[in-house]
Amino acid sequence: MKKEVSIHQQFASISEAHRLMGLPQPKHPLISLINGEHLPICSQALGSSHVLSFYKISFKPPASAKLRYGQDYYDFNGGGLMFAAPQQVIGGHAVKPEPVGNCYFTLLIHPDFFLGHALARTIKQYGFFSYTANEALHLSDEEQATIFSLFAMMDKELQSRIDDFSQEIVIAQVELLLNFANRFYKRQFITRKIANNSLLEKLETLLENYFTSEAALNQGLPTVAHLAGQLNISPSYLSDMLRAHTGQNAQQHIHARLIEKAKEMLSTTNLSISEVAYMLGFEYAQSFSKLFKTKTSLSPLEFRQQFN
Repeated sequence: MKKEVSIHQQFASISEAHRLMGLPQPKHPLISLINGEHLPICSQALGSSHVLSFYKISFKPPASAKLRYGQDYYDFNGGGLMFAAPQQVIGGHAVKPEPVGNCYFTLLIHPDFFLGHALARTIKQYGFFSYTANEALHLSDEEQATIFSLFAMMDKELQSRIDDFSQEIVIAQVELLLNFANRFYKRQFITRKIANNSLLEKLETLLENYFTSEAALNQGLPTVAHLAGQLNISPSYLSDMLRAHTGQNAQQHIHARLIEKAKEMLSTTNLSISEVAYMLGFEYAQSFSKLFKTKTSLSPLEFRQQFN
């Protein structure tokens, strides 16, 4: 049987993206802000799946449309702010294109635009660039006004005469936008507490089943990617959600549950230290002992001796 090959539209540069979308060439080759007046053109041009060589930050208003992002679809009935990093597969098809004036923005930024600035390094610390489409940032009216005002300032700067200060000003505006997005995502984790609590309960069940079955013995230590996949969310979203609710990222949370299970096994069974390590998914008992002592200030043997 012939294997089906998925072909995605490649956008190597912002200028190429403009050309393929039927838009005028950007004033700056490394950054472009597309606003609502171009929406009908952009909707059709970006209908198929595509891969960008640059960052994309876009606000999609309520519309009867779906966007494919990796293996997921995101329903835009509620609108949202989305972030995509270079080399991610994104795209989709509009069920019924709905122009909405200036309520649509798409910011395209090539990584080279940040060269020589701290944001070239720190932009990788914003985890939402790795979120999937169904984890978009849903803005309140006040938050939307803040984001729109930043887009408007960027648009004004990019449409003005480009001078020695333009890049510094726009980079500062982009960083402010990212910091506001960080704040608003923290709010979203709180306001979606019920949904997130359900995810946390499922996570605890997954970890408990993993350690009580032979999964750890056969597959090794549980990974963040494995657990996120079981929950149908991205690893970055899982870590950020946990950090917002527990103060721990996903890896730290896994280690905490692993140590709890280790303590239970050390205090209630006669398994050797090596057997406990292997049952929990460690390839080497020394690695288990090192982690256990780091987390408890006691070696597994010292911990067990407390119960004798």
